[in-house]
Amino acid sequence: MRITTIGATATAVAVLASPITSTPAPTPATVPAVPAASVVSKPAKAASVHGEARISYIESVHDDIRFTIHAEQTPFTRPMPPTAPEGLPTDARGTLKFSHSRGEVTGWAEATVDCLVTSGRTATLTAVVTKSNVEEPGARLGISVQQGGKGEPDRLGFSWGVVNVDPENVDENGQLVRPQAGSCMAPAPFTTVIKGGYKVIHAEITKSPTQPEPAPHHS
Repeated sequence: MRITTIGATATAVAVLASPITSTPAPTPATVPAVPAASVVSKPAKAASVHGEARISYIESVHDDIRFTIHAEQTPFTRPMPPTAPEGLPTDARGTLKFSHSRGEVTGWAEATVDCLVTSGRTATLTAVVTKSNVEEPGARLGISVQQGGKGEPDRLGFSWGVVNVDPENVDENGQLVRPQAGSCMAPAPFTTVIKGGYKVIHAEITKSPTQPEPAPHHS
């Protein structure tokens, strides 16, 4: 995979109702207690990032570069035996699409999200290429997103171009070959969104079910 110029680029509202009758309302003393098991708990929110945007990239300031991201964390849904038979807390699903146009030439790719981790307004994700005219199917791409705050623009980073370079990794012609991005590995969001934007929802990662609980501390 060579480095290229054009490239891997409900809230639920519950309404309780009953028929109107002439039966007097019970006094506080006669109101039955609600069993704990019948209380519906609010489901834990999932980390996610959604949106579409055009970015400004310092190496290609006149190019039209766009990213569409729809990703949601789905912990322990991608088993990796034998080391992680249940999967990882950062397992995720969703889609990544990008296009990079320069004049009449456009590089593009579609990829399936496999990992997502968040912190505040920042998300890092990876996706495996399924279709592209510039990337090899199976290549993993790393993306970072920062949702702007207090009037600041959103930002985005990607694991190619000026990052993820191994000087010792060259092909038979001496050209640099971009290393594969590991799951959830991406650089800081080094480009600026100039149109569109992203919404990041943060959630803490889930504890692995195979990790033992810490032993109680005795003073």
